[in-house]
Amino acid sequence: MNIKMKVLMVCLSVALGAVAADAKGINENAGTSAGAFLKIDAGAPTAQALGNAYVSIADGPEALFWNPAGAGSATTREIAFTYQDYLQGYKSRTLAYLQPIGKTIIGVSLNYMDMDNFDFRDEWAQKMPEVGTPVRNFVGGLSIARGFIDQKLQIGGTAKYISERLYTGSGYNHYNNVGFDVGAKLRLVNWLGLGGALVNIGDKEDMPQGLRLGADLNTRYFTVSGEYMKYRDDNARYGVGLAIHIPEDLLQVARFDLRVGYYTRTNTGENTEDSWVEKIGLEETSRVSFGFGLYSSELFGYGASLDYAVTPFGALGTSQQIALSVQF
Repeated sequence: MNIKMKVLMVCLSVALGAVAADAKGINENAGTSAGAFLKIDAGAPTAQALGNAYVSIADGPEALFWNPAGAGSATTREIAFTYQDYLQGYKSRTLAYLQPIGKTIIGVSLNYMDMDNFDFRDEWAQKMPEVGTPVRNFVGGLSIARGFIDQKLQIGGTAKYISERLYTGSGYNHYNNVGFDVGAKLRLVNWLGLGGALVNIGDKEDMPQGLRLGADLNTRYFTVSGEYMKYRDDNARYGVGLAIHIPEDLLQVARFDLRVGYYTRTNTGENTEDSWVEKIGLEETSRVSFGFGLYSSELFGYGASLDYAVTPFGALGTSQQIALSVQF
């Protein structure tokens, strides 16, 4: 058995062991951090499709939302727009831009999230009048990243301005905070990558501080990735993802990636409304995700990509996310 196969077997063993680790119950710190929306995978449909196993392979504008070090591999300007239809009417729209300045990459990211038609009830469970937009959240980030040793090592960081606007029944409350993300990626050999990120660094009561550690095994035709994630107000979670690559030179049109992932999030019951979810046998799970990606290096003279991801969340509904990016 060659070394690549040994590493692959270790990755699969970790992924299978994660299933048992999921049965821990509710963390004792649950609900003690504000800014819970910062844990949503907005701006990164590739990460969502791969079961959040993305920290070691993050690149392009998506990296600004997951591991800023991944932006260090950019060689051209790139802009990306992402739309996410999350759960219970919660939506996010993100805009990310990368600008190379010599060997340094500067990134700007914007993330606006809101929720309409929230069902408000008083202490007697009586329905209250609807509020136009009861939840409005915003995150603006400024990132810097750079690659070293012929891109074998990449390091990056992000400073974030975070704003929450929540309706409490008697009026709106506003919360403004500043947080930071720092990350690194290491790829000493082409087929094996390592990555890690500390996210939402700041006052632990104002944001869910988290640690992401991961690795990936990649070839020309597939990539297997795994990730460990621990937020201070939640149990440790594990994700594993598989991406099948069909290279652009084979299709003669674009590169195509087919992605599937598994993440040890808590099961949220059975979905009885989305019939298509039931037809594919995922109505009772919220752990499996899947999606695809298309990339063309010569679309009207520019590089362009389209990424899509979907995750069934059981009784809570289905999360879908789509991103369009252009290199110029």
